[in-house]
Amino acid sequence: MTSIRRDRADPVPGAGDTRARYRRILRFAAWHLAVTWWFELFLPRVGLVKIAERTRTKRMRRFAQRFHVLAVDLGGLMIKVGQFLSSRLDVLPPEITDELAGLQDEVPAVPFPAIRTLAEAELGAPLEKVFAWVDQTPVAAASLGQAHRAQLRSADAADTGLESVVMKVQRPGIDAIVDVDLAALRKVGGWLSHVRLVSNRADMPALVEEFAQTSLEEIDYFQEAAHSERFAAEFADDDRVSVPGVVWERTTRRVLTLEDVTAIKITDSEALRAAGIDPSQVAPVFASVMFDQMFTNGFFHADPHPGNIFITPGTGSSEDHPWKLTFIDFGMMGEVPPGTRSGLRKLLIAAASRDGKGLVSAISDVGVLVPSADTAELERAMTHLFARFGGMGFAELREVDPREFRDFGVEFGDVVRSLPFQLPENFLLIIRAMSLTSGVCSSLDARFNLWDSVEPYAAQLLRDESGNIVQDLARQALEAAGVSLRLPKRLDGLVTRIEDGSVSVASPRLERQVARLNRMVQRSGSALIFGALLIAGSVVRADDTVLGSGLMIVSVVPLLHGVWVGRPRH
Repeated sequence: MTSIRRDRADPVPGAGDTRARYRRILRFAAWHLAVTWWFELFLPRVGLVKIAERTRTKRMRRFAQRFHVLAVDLGGLMIKVGQFLSSRLDVLPPEITDELAGLQDEVPAVPFPAIRTLAEAELGAPLEKVFAWVDQTPVAAASLGQAHRAQLRSADAADTGLESVVMKVQRPGIDAIVDVDLAALRKVGGWLSHVRLVSNRADMPALVEEFAQTSLEEIDYFQEAAHSERFAAEFADDDRVSVPGVVWERTTRRVLTLEDVTAIKITDSEALRAAGIDPSQVAPVFASVMFDQMFTNGFFHADPHPGNIFITPGTGSSEDHPWKLTFIDFGMMGEVPPGTRSGLRKLLIAAASRDGKGLVSAISDVGVLVPSADTAELERAMTHLFARFGGMGFAELREVDPREFRDFGVEFGDVVRSLPFQLPENFLLIIRAMSLTSGVCSSLDARFNLWDSVEPYAAQLLRDESGNIVQDLARQALEAAGVSLRLPKRLDGLVTRIEDGSVSVASPRLERQVARLNRMVQRSGSALIFGALLIAGSVVRADDTVLGSGLMIVSVVPLLHGVWVGRPRH
């Protein structure tokens, strides 16, 4: 039934349109890959590196301008690619980021009659019978859908507790557009897999498939609604974050009805200041919330571009920031497996403490380096990098003499290029989220220093890790105590059965051996409990002198017990 309704609702692009779209994407990619190969790989090899350097700025600006035109004309997933590039303020030059910065706001809107047709087909009734009113002018037009303000009928408003809502509707024909874009991206990924410089670092076809899965989930609004509720539950007790409620009765796979939470766009500095909010105070809070999602919760918003985050004044309970970060659009979400999350936590702690060796170890744990990699030189490079540039914000780094970066590249460039780096599975969304976070923070405060947010967060992680160590030691001590209490009883039972004749004994020395085994088990259990209590006490004592000293004193009891039971009895 859904497919029949979809066919009737959408003007799906014809076969000729899809072929033209496919060819246009491939022509664009092929041309710019060829240009990049010629200037960045071939010319330097034949001694013409100065030509590449002299034309680089102009080439980057031309690429950004042409991609801008392509993305606006085609929409679909090309907008997503452009949004990612525009967010890399920390890596990409302004020739690219400035040109693509407005892509989120330049997606042309679909005429309302087409939106009405699709929405009525999905909801099974005319809009006038579903909503009290619907604004025909979209409040937002995105690459995969657009949103219109609406008002629920009085009965629905009473049931849901909501009145003002936003009706989000997919773009007609978007299923076919996404299929074409993914086919083109798969083709480009196949090309890149034959370029050794790329294939040694990442499995491009696998990354495209990961992106494909995320994109297909993003056009399923049931999935987005479920993500929204899960995200809200994760931050239910956090007064920094708010999430719109879902009106499930008015939601289908292609129509999503949400609470209207429209407020100040996070990067609208003028509006923030007019509301009495300092943009430079928003940046560290936003960074901290994103850190919590990735390093603590493991479930994160993978598309935190400025159009998806509002600042809602007068809703926060903190005196420092009487406002909230309001997240919307939960179509693109990521999950960090526990093992990867542990490695990322180690990486964050090592980066905050300027520990080059620890950073390389964490990179290996996460899977960015293959296990067989020789990391000694990379550790030296990271230590040198931290010593010179550690703690600098992006604005400060841009003020550093370029010759210093060039000298670093000359000294360590071959080391970094020769190592078998790779891009692990599930990392595409992590990189995207961190890139967008970095870009938003830099827009809020040009001199924003990410270290100012990383260091206190890493310090909290260290305190949490210490607590986990104490808990592990305490658990091991309890387990050892249980073993030491249970095993002698079981051995005594075995001796009793031997004495009763229920177990045949082949050697008269067995009783003496069992007795010695009994004493050995008791001594081992006592020694394990002694060690666990002593170590736990020494760890806890740094933060709690009384508790730590108490644990260390109590550890003497199992020690004396181990000495006593170890004495031979005649």
